[in-house]
Amino acid sequence: MADDLEREQSGAAEEVSVEQQLARTDEGAAAEQARADADEADAPPTDEQAAGESRPLDDVERELLARLERELGDGIVESADAFGMLVVRVKPDSWRRAAEVSRHELECDYLSFISGIDWQPAPREGDEAGGDTSSPVQPTEMTFGVGGSAGRMQVFAHVQSTKHRWGVTLKTDVDEGNPHAESWVATYPGADWHERECWEMFGVAFDGHPSLRHLYLPSEFEGHPLRKDYPLLARIVKPWPGLVDVEAMPGEDGNGEATEPAADVADVTPSADADEGDASAADAAQEES
Repeated sequence: MADDLEREQSGAAEEVSVEQQLARTDEGAAAEQARADADEADAPPTDEQAAGESRPLDDVERELLARLERELGDGIVESADAFGMLVVRVKPDSWRRAAEVSRHELECDYLSFISGIDWQPAPREGDEAGGDTSSPVQPTEMTFGVGGSAGRMQVFAHVQSTKHRWGVTLKTDVDEGNPHAESWVATYPGADWHERECWEMFGVAFDGHPSLRHLYLPSEFEGHPLRKDYPLLARIVKPWPGLVDVEAMPGEDGNGEATEPAADVADVTPSADADEGDASAADAAQEES
């Protein structure tokens, strides 16, 4: 019986030793994998990644695209993946319908944003016309992102499903000279101020919006600040809209320039001798009366 007990204890010790070795092996493999992941994350992007090339659609993206295609038909121009998110470009006359399909067929109940895109390269003047130190280097010719574009200006929006945890980015082309898009407010009430902001910043008018008016800027503001051709020196060339005349600060003239320092307090404060003289004159006047 003692021999059996000794063999059991020996076997148990061997099992513990094997488990410890496996654990050390797993820890080493995990550490090696962690180092590999860190090296991959720190590595510079490949040419394909820098160019924004998309990967094949996954199962969820294919299902969402199938639902959109079923409802919109040839209203869909192009679709692709961008960093794990489905991007679908639709024709301008299918823009409002795309919102309705997203809300009801895709069950995307949350509107993240609506905004504009100006694909025109930003003009560079003076010192900026030299070397570009940004990475990647900013384009000097017009290029388009995932899903393509028919021209310079586009409107895009992103919607999400809080139930299914999926989402889709929709985009459509707008005319550069007279940019218009259908309003989404009837389908997503939260689109109200997003469309106002897009109109204000990019100049895109949303047909059917209940009250398209300024959101950030004064009503007399000229231009659309997020368009690439907006002159950044406008505040110098002409007064900033909304500027009002204010009273000059002490020590400044009306133009904000410093004036001569004010007289010393001691120069304008009545002296003690003057106070005594005034009091004596008052006493004398009372005696005479």
